[in-house]
Amino acid sequence: MTAGWCPPLPELCWAEGRPLLVWRCHRPWQAISSGPHGGGLGQRWWVLNATVWTDYDRDDPAEHIGELAREQGLTGVGTGLLTAVDVRYVVSETEGGVRADVTTGVGQPVWAAETGTRTLDRLVAGTINIVCWLPSRMSEAALVNAVATATEAKTQALVEAGLPGTGTCTDAVVLLCPTEGAAEPYGGTRSRLGAGLARAVHRAVTAGLKVQQPRFACR
Repeated sequence: MTAGWCPPLPELCWAEGRPLLVWRCHRPWQAISSGPHGGGLGQRWWVLNATVWTDYDRDDPAEHIGELAREQGLTGVGTGLLTAVDVRYVVSETEGGVRADVTTGVGQPVWAAETGTRTLDRLVAGTINIVCWLPSRMSEAALVNAVATATEAKTQALVEAGLPGTGTCTDAVVLLCPTEGAAEPYGGTRSRLGAGLARAVHRAVTAGLKVQQPRFACR
């Protein structure tokens, strides 16, 4: 692990009567995110994963997440995710220095390449959100490769569990790594960090499908 870099633990908070998880960073992490708020590639100071209502109908999820972040006192550039699953069901797994914090909502599974389905122009609640902390700096190409690795591991867990799909149409991934140190060039399933990432995500999704009670006590 890059010296001095320790990933934050998810903090359970509440907003709008619903739970949300907040990871507050003491220094910026290099991130790649598919989240509706703060997506893309760049340095991020926080991550937010919020539970929303099942029939979520806001057409401005990025702004909504910004409102939630401000309510939690988050500053600087961060990235945020939404899901209809209760985020108190978060499952954390570690492998090879990688930690995966995953909320698994599969109420609306889909096959990625299924034909004859309509496209969607707004967020649909019911999502697998994957937030992973990598122990060493990654090159930009390695981070892109690692997103594919995490997605493959998620899909493997769903197929093994007999779910009728490769995920949901709004699944999101956030990967974060230190900004210092020599950059790892690879993030694939057989690379040094990619192998740990794949196993951590696979175990977290597998466990998330079986969770019966939230990890945190109800408010």
